Formats: sequence, C-alpha cells, structure tokens
Amino acid sequence: MLYKIEIENFYSISEHQEIDLRARKSVVDNLGRLSPIFTGSEDRSPNVVALFGPNAAGKSNLLRAIVFAAWFVTRSFEHDLNQLLPYQKFGSNEKISEPTRLAFSFSGPADILGTPSDGRQCPYSYELVLSPRGNYSDFVILEKLSYKPTIFGKSTAIIERRENGFVRFARGFVAGSLERALKAVLRPEASVICTLARLNHAKAKTFVESILGIKTNIFWEGSEGDESLATLWYASNPSAFDQLRSIGKRIDLGIDQINVDNSSAEPQLKFKHSGLDQIISLQLESHGTRQLIKILPFIQMALEQGGMAVIDDIDSAIHPLLLPEIIRWFGDIDRNPKGAELWMTCHAASLLSELTKEEILFFEKDSLGRTNVFRLVDIEGVRRDENFFGKYMSGEYGAVPILG
Repeated sequence: MLYKIEIENFYSISEHQEIDLRARKSVVDNLGRLSPIFTGSEDRSPNVVALFGPNAAGKSNLLRAIVFAAWFVTRSFEHDLNQLLPYQKFGSNEKISEPTRLAFSFSGPADILGTPSDGRQCPYSYELVLSPRGNYSDFVILEKLSYKPTIFGKSTAIIERRENGFVRFARGFVAGSLERALKAVLRPEASVICTLARLNHAKAKTFVESILGIKTNIFWEGSEGDESLATLWYASNPSAFDQLRSIGKRIDLGIDQINVDNSSAEPQLKFKHSGLDQIISLQLESHGTRQLIKILPFIQMALEQGGMAVIDDIDSAIHPLLLPEIIRWFGDIDRNPKGAELWMTCHAASLLSELTKEEILFFEKDSLGRTNVFRLVDIEGVRRDENFFGKYMSGEYGAVPILG
C-alpha cells in the first residue's frame, strides 16, 4: 500500500509537497475502505484516493509522479542515452537549475534479505533525487530504497546510490561478482534496481514485478491505452467480460449484447444495439464506450491481482452512475481481497458525496503557477457528516473549479 508521497520540482509542483494519507486511529471505518499500511500495522490509509480541483491545478502531476517513479524503477535501463528522462521540472529558470525529488512510503515484505516471504510486511521508502538540467542532461543524485523490518528498529538502507557512482547495499543483498558486473553497466541516469533486475538479481526482479502491478492510463509514450490490449484482456478473462456486459446494459449505452468475435487473427469486440440489425465493431462505438473499454480493465486487474489502479480523468471514461459503484468495490472484501488501491483525478464534484474526508485531496495553484496540495481532513472544523459537495462548490474548502 502506498500511503505517503513527497514531491518537489516536478511539473507544476514547485515547492515541497508532502501527502501523508494515514488516518487518525480514532476514525471509524464504516465503509471498509481504510486498510492497514502493512500487515499487522495499527496505522491505516484509504484504498481510494480522489483528486479534485480546477483544470491545470496539478492533479494529474501527482499521478504522473507515481507513474514516472514506477517507470524509472522498471524501465529506465532501456531509455535512450541521447534523450532526457521523460519528465519536466517546474517551468522557471530557477527550478530548471535545481534538483527534482520524489519520495514514497509503502508496504513490502519484511524478509527481503532472507527466505521467501511468509506474508509478514513492514514499511518501505523509496527516494529519488535527479540532477538539475543546466547542461541539458540528467543523472541520479540519490536513489535509496530502505525498509524497517522490526517495529522498534531503525530503517535499513537496502540500496543507496550517490551521484559519484558510489553504491552501497545491505549486507548479503548483492554478491561480490554481481556488484562488479553492476558497476560495469550502471548508467548515471538509470535506476540501480532496474539494472540489477536486468542482471537477473532475484530480489530486484521481484521488486520490479511488484511495481509493474501499477495499472494506469498514463503512458510516457503519449498513448491513452490500447483497445486491442483491452480486447485481449476480455477475451482471456470471462469473469471480467461478464462484468463488462452487465455494465454495458445497466448504464444505458443502448447496448443489448457484447460478444467476442474470434473469427479473425485477433479477437474483436462486437456490439448489438437496440433496434439495429447491424453488428457494430468497437471502432464504430461512441467515444464514451471506447473509453470505458480501455479504462475498466485497469480497475479490474488491480482488484483481481492487487496493487494500484492510477486513473487520470476517470469520469471522462466511467459513467457517473457507475463511479460510486466502482468506489464501493474497493471497500468490498470479496471484490477486493488483496487490498488494491484506486488513485484517480476527477471533475465530477458530485462524487464528493460518496467519499470520506480521508479519501479527498484538493489542488490549487497560486499566482506563480505553483501547485498546492491539501487534504480535506486537514481543514479545521470539517465534520464527517457535512455536505462535502455543497461546501466545496460554495468555495468553503478552496480549490473550486473555475467556470466561465
């Protein structure tokens, strides 16, 4: 579970922003959407995190920070040497000449240095500091993965890498021969973890695989998702496909039936509409239906496999009558047995009525274009039973959408 993020000098997030989602111990979890931050912990964090605020306030940039860090840990070894890393600093000359820092706190196995996991978990932290861009190049100033395997002990650095090429490992984590191989191939702008995984280090590969559990519609290549991949998902997952067919009928898309056509080289989704004799292909469906087809698999995969669904502009793809239901899935132990998380940006302020204080983040920009992030739970005097939607739209919380 991801429960804390720190961001500095990343897109519109200029100054240090810290988002700690841990709930007060006194909070009663009536909706079942607060989960221990790791197995056995008394601290809890929400399974659903919803980001609200005006257009261009920086909501998507928080999600980008998560997805970029995941990309860096899993794929930076493959990055073109002649290109900058795929992110932007805050757009001022001052900030371009300063480092970027991202840090994340999350749960992981308590025995990373020992035998295969027995299910015990503990807190982890990952910190990444990237160089200024004064000379139009990127390199890692700091990359550090730490964990705290015992309640009363101190955090232990598993991997610590500095800009001078120095890399330190926890005792027993990397054999001497592999450490020498790492020094020969490690690039200044690539992740140690990603590079170790490429060298077939078992623990690094396991960590990379866990990060790949993040399902998202944010892609650095600019794609919004692939309909053919979504079709393959439905063709190979009957239960997910049955859910899609049920949803298609319930949210009044005019769809009588959805079928998988396997007569071609690759499976195709075909649609039968009320009053029409012609069978419609996915490519001829409405934009809303096609968006739903592309986005829903990310949510279904997260619920089935565990991990995170990180969805930008979720209400542009998911029908407003369906969104509250999807949120409830993440508090249902039968639908969400592995404690998956949903992080989403949305503009449908009416959704605030379906959320708790712990699940809501607000975003706004100051006159210099700098994003400020704050939690609803941190606004003094907000009652748990008040009308979040009404008070937000009236301007009492700030971060109000600008219309007209």
